[in-house]
Amino acid sequence: MESVQAIKQRFEIIGNDPKLNRALEKAIQVAPTDISVLVTGESGVGKEAVPKIIHSLSHRKHAKYIAVNCGAIPEGTIDSELFGHEKGAFTGATQTRRGYFEVADGGTIFLDEVGELPLTTQVRLLRILENGEFLKVGSSQVQKTDVRIVAATNMNMIEAIKEGKFREDLYYRLSTVDIHIPPLRERSEDVHLLFRKFASDFGQKYKMPTIRLRDDAIQLLTKYRWPGNIRQLRNVAEQISVLETERNISLSTLNDYLPNANDSNLPAVIERRKKESDFSNEREILYKVLFDMKGDLNDLKKLTLELLQNNDSSKVQEENEHLIRKIYGTNGEDAKEEDSKALKVLPLPEARIETGPEIQQEDKYHFAEEIEEEETLSLQEKEIELIRKSLERNRGKRKAAAAELGISERTLYRKIKQYDL
Repeated sequence: MESVQAIKQRFEIIGNDPKLNRALEKAIQVAPTDISVLVTGESGVGKEAVPKIIHSLSHRKHAKYIAVNCGAIPEGTIDSELFGHEKGAFTGATQTRRGYFEVADGGTIFLDEVGELPLTTQVRLLRILENGEFLKVGSSQVQKTDVRIVAATNMNMIEAIKEGKFREDLYYRLSTVDIHIPPLRERSEDVHLLFRKFASDFGQKYKMPTIRLRDDAIQLLTKYRWPGNIRQLRNVAEQISVLETERNISLSTLNDYLPNANDSNLPAVIERRKKESDFSNEREILYKVLFDMKGDLNDLKKLTLELLQNNDSSKVQEENEHLIRKIYGTNGEDAKEEDSKALKVLPLPEARIETGPEIQQEDKYHFAEEIEEEETLSLQEKEIELIRKSLERNRGKRKAAAAELGISERTLYRKIKQYDL
């Protein structure tokens, strides 16, 4: 078994970070087996080196090694690319084609960005992991393949599973061994070593003197967060090597090539879950306002009935105006106008009101019916307005409008017929 240092020299891996060394140790230990491996880490950390190490140290090293970027293949053709297709299986299939899993039989397949696979393709991949069987597109004949699968992703797979974007059973089959490559910001001692290696390579490539950093520039280099990781560091080294005539790079010069360098010591941005659309938020706020208004109206109804029973007209008027101002944010005569228009509350009587139990009960129910009818109409009108706006915004496409409204397409169709939209 080769040592970690020998593997670094062989594959030109720079760095002495303990987390990086541990990842390489796991790759060396798992290589002789046929266990599936999932390589995780941010974009640009160099995940593609791990499957090469695993393949080169395995008993499959003399067979084919195929790397597939799952995110770069269109969803409509990815099954054909991976599993092959029969002649006439779809438009343009003029001849039978072998897929990657058939071509790599006996070897290793590296599935980069495996989190981008469509769910239908994930089912096919799970079958290969379980028993090595697959079907070509357009074929009913089961075929066998013997491949070692190494996958990689920069996605949070647990979140993808919760959101229904990735199958949980496939995740656990792929991640029999999980190898995590640390981001560059956690390998601060390796940053300058990598930069010197890249600067030397580009000096030779472009036949120019190798650039060097001053002490203050080295400090900035190691403190910077490197959101693009090794890929970004390599690009910066190449830009400076080509563009700068002064080969001794100062702090100010390096700072020009690092976006947001002054904010490099700030904490990393924490990934947040995607929020619902603004339209959904507006709808929730609207319903909350309506239900809050309903509670205020019920309070107004209860208070008015109590004060009318006590025959305190002035107190009724005072409390009535207070609640109206609370609901509408108005005052004085404006509140009274809103009261009479929106709530349909009758003007308070000047004369003494009979307080028999039958009259009180009748008035109470009559008043409740007035309010409930008005509230129901308001909610219905708002629903019609929301549906109409969503249909206009989506140019009459019911499926898109239903998704935006958070209801099924069938429910939307029923409401369109119900409201004659």
